[in-house]
Amino acid sequence: MTDNTLITLNENALENNIDFLNKKLGPKVKISAVVKANAYGHGIEQVVPLFEKYGIEHYSVFYYHEAIRVYKSIKKPASILVMGWLWDNNIRDAIEKGIEFFVFNIERLNLAIKYAKELKTIARIHLEAETGMNRSGLNVDEFAQAMSIIKENISNIEIAGFCTHLAGAESISNHFRIQKQLKTYNKMLASLEANNLHPEYKHVANSAAAFVYPKARMDLVRIGIMLYGFWSSTEVFIQYMNSNGIKKDPLKRILGWHSQIMSIKKVKSGEFVGYGISYLAQSDITTALIPVGYSFGYSRSLSNKGRVLIHGHRCSVIGVVNMNMIIIDISNIENVKVGDEVVLIGKQGELEIKVSAFSEISDELNYEILAHLPESIKRKVINQ
Repeated sequence: MTDNTLITLNENALENNIDFLNKKLGPKVKISAVVKANAYGHGIEQVVPLFEKYGIEHYSVFYYHEAIRVYKSIKKPASILVMGWLWDNNIRDAIEKGIEFFVFNIERLNLAIKYAKELKTIARIHLEAETGMNRSGLNVDEFAQAMSIIKENISNIEIAGFCTHLAGAESISNHFRIQKQLKTYNKMLASLEANNLHPEYKHVANSAAAFVYPKARMDLVRIGIMLYGFWSSTEVFIQYMNSNGIKKDPLKRILGWHSQIMSIKKVKSGEFVGYGISYLAQSDITTALIPVGYSFGYSRSLSNKGRVLIHGHRCSVIGVVNMNMIIIDISNIENVKVGDEVVLIGKQGELEIKVSAFSEISDELNYEILAHLPESIKRKVINQ
């Protein structure tokens, strides 16, 4: 665990986001908090107990090891859903622990039945339908085969969910494709129910789809990025603001990223700073060294472009972003000393560095920037 940088998690902001989503989605729609990729960089062990505190009872992950981390982080019974990868022996363990998982091929379905019979119990599965994204899921022929297998083994299989994933609900350019997907899903659902197989939850919507396509909310929505205070895209945000006639973003960012000044140096005019010749001092300047680099998720594409906050002032990254360090121009700030706080993401005084500022400069998505934050950075919950 590194101690020269800190990620803060604002509990009040998280509560605000859950409250907003609950009000907009309504009491009949369950939220599954997507906490894959270390809870979008926020930290599973830190965020999940907060979600639990504010009423979340369903969690979705991609890898089985993430499911186990959630399993160990909750105090009350809750549903945990693995949407992606499990080793074969993980399936047995998942069934034993009551952890649910996607079934997107016949092989996994047969393994679920095999282990459920060995354990003399029921495997709770979510059948994933291939509706047009062409990524994962049962196609029409496989779906018919799966229904037949389930009916033959109904004492060992429970369909906890019937689901699919929509191909880009955050952009109007995908509208026709998504409408086609929804029609395919509903046709397959009708076939499922005609065979007297009734899923507990019907779910297709992520954060974007839950707001752009209200009819796609169904029984459960898999909400990721919005829980953490971000919109799936500018397009979704503008559409929501315009349709509701509001000007203030109802979501609040949870995450802040802080470090401190490691050393201070005077650099004379005409000298190069850092690796290579990408930055030449045009006058005498003062620089601060910050112990954060691309190994911490501070992208190398921010070289000579990034900004941080020191003493309530916006300061520039100069030179190339190193593996473990960045260099900051602090020439115009007085009384700066080693150990002073540096804000990489978040507020200081009246100013704020947003994750969107990183994405605009580095051409990375919000999702990428957050997911690249190493687990080795300490996370701390604050109230602000």
